[in-house]
Amino acid sequence: MEFRLSEGFALEMDAKDPLAGFKDRFYHLEDSIYMDGNSLGLMSKDAERTLLRLIEEWKVLGIKGWGGGKIPWINYADELGNLQAPLVGAEENECVVTGGTTVNLHTLVSTFYKPEGKKKKILADELNFPSDLYALSAQIRLKGGDPDEDLVLVKSRDGMTIEEDDIIAAMTDDVQLALLPSVYYKSGQLLNMERMTKEAHKRGIIVGFDCSHSTGVVPHHFSKWGSDFAFWCNYKYMNGGPGSTGSIYVNKKHWDEMPGMAGWFGNNRSTMFEMRPEFDSAGSATAWQIGTTTMLSTAPIEGSLRMMREAGIENIREKSLKITKYLMYLIDEMLSGEPYNYGIATPREDKRRGGHVGVFHKDAWRINQALVAKGVIPDYRPPNIIRLAPIPLYVSYHDVWKVAQTLKAIIDDGDVEKFSDDKSTVT
Repeated sequence: MEFRLSEGFALEMDAKDPLAGFKDRFYHLEDSIYMDGNSLGLMSKDAERTLLRLIEEWKVLGIKGWGGGKIPWINYADELGNLQAPLVGAEENECVVTGGTTVNLHTLVSTFYKPEGKKKKILADELNFPSDLYALSAQIRLKGGDPDEDLVLVKSRDGMTIEEDDIIAAMTDDVQLALLPSVYYKSGQLLNMERMTKEAHKRGIIVGFDCSHSTGVVPHHFSKWGSDFAFWCNYKYMNGGPGSTGSIYVNKKHWDEMPGMAGWFGNNRSTMFEMRPEFDSAGSATAWQIGTTTMLSTAPIEGSLRMMREAGIENIREKSLKITKYLMYLIDEMLSGEPYNYGIATPREDKRRGGHVGVFHKDAWRINQALVAKGVIPDYRPPNIIRLAPIPLYVSYHDVWKVAQTLKAIIDDGDVEKFSDDKSTVT
């Protein structure tokens, strides 16, 4: 569609937006436009409601909640996994809501990384989230390898994106496992996961994905693609709350594998309380759940999941593509030339773009601070990226229009000069 620069156009878009009503179901920061939902989603009234229900169950049921909650707590991780499955294209029991993102990476890679002879390398890339690279290096060391030799990092040609052809070229005979992000956390580039899965499997490589920056805003089809495993956090686009419980996907073809980091909550529920010394696998993705469900960190996810299923992941994706394209249009038309000099790091093609826009500028950190001072909440990633996430369920087109005006005013008014280059602990 053709965009226009006027404020009236943004208001017209909002009037036509089928998802507009969801904005009122979130709590918003006073006098602010929240553009950081790709880092921490806002709290919804739906998430609050399921959290308060869980607190009430704890209050009145005590330990009886494990069997007597509205959803018995003993099955809560599995039930939420099945509630989330349609958002990622998983079949029944292929998802479980459990653990933290890096812990889940460890348990999955410890299962599927099986170096043998020449085939002992893990393939990743230099733009992957650092925590993933730390964990991959640790897993290589645990299996007796040397990360300097056995962790292959595909190089970026431009410092912002990774060429898929370069990833495929690095799938050599000595690679046993590939771990790739669905969306690159700085630029917002979306990988073609179906293609990556197909190319890896053609070469006998197990492939998994970190989908922390895509789940809840991009539809996935893990089972259809045949992806081996995936994991993600639920506090970004899933709006599950700070540090909320993560999720695991394991393709059913692998359910007979012994988890590399087994724990009693991965046990068959029917024999769990027999306290056998031998691990009796749950025989589903639940087998990769290590410990007891962290109920207070999981309960908000239930409300969020139900709301997102009501909205529809395809509808969320449609608006996400449209509103990110609109934001890029405003920056291109208003702010790309002198004296503004803003640039876009995010791929323009719909099929290569996730849910946020990476805006680069030589004074990115100081502009980031100026935005916060003016009531726009973004975040910064070094060396020069401001991330702006117009979350489909609670950011309007008019919000995006106002963000563009704020970016312009910061340069026009010289506000950037008021801020220091010194970085804060959290950026």
